[in-house]
Amino acid sequence: MIHRITFGIVAALLVGSVPAVAETSATASYSNSSVNSQELPAYLQCVPYAREQSGIQIYGDAHTWWDQAEGKFDRGNRPKVGAVMAFQPHRNMRLGHVAAVSKVIDSRTVLLRHSNWSPINGRRGQIENDVRAIDVSATNDWSQVRVWYDPIQGLGKSPWPIHGFIYPEKARSFSQPVQVARAAPQSRSAAQAPVRPARTTSPAFANAFASLEAKPLPRPANAQSRNQSQRASRHQQPRVAAPVIRQAVQRVQPAPQTRSDDFSDVLAKYDN
Repeated sequence: MIHRITFGIVAALLVGSVPAVAETSATASYSNSSVNSQELPAYLQCVPYAREQSGIQIYGDAHTWWDQAEGKFDRGNRPKVGAVMAFQPHRNMRLGHVAAVSKVIDSRTVLLRHSNWSPINGRRGQIENDVRAIDVSATNDWSQVRVWYDPIQGLGKSPWPIHGFIYPEKARSFSQPVQVARAAPQSRSAAQAPVRPARTTSPAFANAFASLEAKPLPRPANAQSRNQSQRASRHQQPRVAAPVIRQAVQRVQPAPQTRSDDFSDVLAKYDN
């Protein structure tokens, strides 16, 4: 009896603890998936990308496209640019696959644009543009193909059965202009400065200043050159005493005056 009671208590405790553990695990898993979803590129199914690239407006799973196209779009077993290659369900690809033909290389080789085929960086749902696919059918009727598989960087080993090709109403063009990398833009003054033609002197201006001759400006002499010039002049020129200019001082005596009056005549007698 005691053993039964003990077992019941332990069982109750374990049952009560299970939701808490599950909730914690689920929360942690959701948190990790949220973080990873922000770091990894978006997941894209094959159907919307084939519809975008081909312009063929068919919706639903890939394995239904071939039957949906009947009576609406032309179908055939020869590849054309813009056509959709419709894969049959095979092995683990239960929903089929669709891919747009971007280029026809030869009778057995085409380039495809599709999504959710190769796992890239460990993740499916990635876009692959202009990857190779070859016809491996015995009669070259494009009933079986091998497709480029990114993890091995080559054609996949498995042959995949296809229904054929669905052709768009209007021809598609996948040619894209080549984009050349450009350097960072520079200022116009540094990168593309406009070249201006040299200005010529007008005849009137030249005649007005014809008499003037451009003389080179004297270069300023520094202290060392001035000292050297002064020493050279001392050795080359003889010393000459500076002339002393003396002015002769002449004593000017007053001229004798002629006395015409009587008083002057009298005095003149006594002077003798």
